Amino acid sequence: MLYSISISYTRTDYAQLFMVSGVVCRWCRCVPDREPPPDPRLLSLGMQIRRHREERGYSLEELAERSGLSFRGLIYIEHGKRNPSVLTLVDIAAALDIAPGELVNQLTEGHSA
Repeated sequence: MLYSISISYTRTDYAQLFMVSGVVCRWCRCVPDREPPPDPRLLSLGMQIRRHREERGYSLEELAERSGLSFRGLIYIEHGKRNPSVLTLVDIAAALDIAPGELVNQLTEGHSA
């Protein structure tokens, strides 16, 4: 049995064709890379870190150097894409010269019902 398929030259049509046929190739990303939205608590924590960092006039590079963390890791934490460990929060707080509780107090106030 032969099938005849007419293909137009738009990317969405190629994607639909490959999704229907189940064919995957390197040049065609048929399934969009969609990440789930970050947890609102992680976003709030990241905003707290960023607020304290900017109040002190530190760049991300300076905070990374002071805390011993990677630049990329701090970006992920500030954007709520990474859940930092307690020790990481302690290192960030020490680099910002604040108590670790100041970073998480906002989180507990919003969820203490």
